[in-house]
Amino acid sequence: MIMSKLERITVTLTEEMASTLRCAVDLGGYATTSEIVREALRDWVAEQQRRALALTELRAEVQKGLDGPFLDGPTVMADLRAKYAAMAGLSDKL
Repeated sequence: MIMSKLERITVTLTEEMASTLRCAVDLGGYATTSEIVREALRDWVAEQQRRALALTELRAEVQKGLDGPFLDGPTVMADLRAKYAAMAGLSDKL
C-alpha cells in the first residue's frame, strides 16, 4: 500500500472523547489515537458518499413522479382494489 503524505493537524476533544481514544489504544484495538481518527474520518467520508448517492436517487424518483403519468384518485383506487382482490383470490366477490 502506498502511503500518502501525512499532515499533522491539531484537534480539540472533550476529556471524555480523548479518554475514549486512549482506552481503545490501551486495550490494543488500535496502535495510536491517530489511527482511530483516520478510521473515523474514512467512515465519515463513506457515509457522506452514501448519503449523496441516496439523495441523487431520491431526486431521480421525485422527478419521475413529477414527469407523470398522472392518474386520478378513483382510477388508482379501483386498480389497487382489483390488484389486491386478485392477490387474495377475491376477484369474483367485488
